Amino acid sequence: MTSTTDILKTLRRPRLLVRAARFGLSDYNRDKDLKKLMKTSSTPSPSQAVDGLLATEAQLEDTRKAGDASYSCARHVEVLIALLAELQLLPRTAPKI
Repeated sequence: MTSTTDILKTLRRPRLLVRAARFGLSDYNRDKDLKKLMKTSSTPSPSQAVDGLLATEAQLEDTRKAGDASYSCARHVEVLIALLAELQLLPRTAPKI
């Protein structure tokens, strides 16, 4: 089974998207933004959020690559901001020796 960190290591996104997401991290409000992005009434745990955001981001990436007119760059950046912020909240695992 592939872990979340393994998936994240293989993600390759356009530099402009990643730079925009990093720039937006300072304005991220977990309670407000995460509820809106995940369409929930309560704020999920960081691990639940990362799983949901990864799925949403994968759909957005597929839409972007397909050149679909329904693709929203702004939404993609919002999801990447949330994903980066939630990853910082996940517990660190000790390296295997």
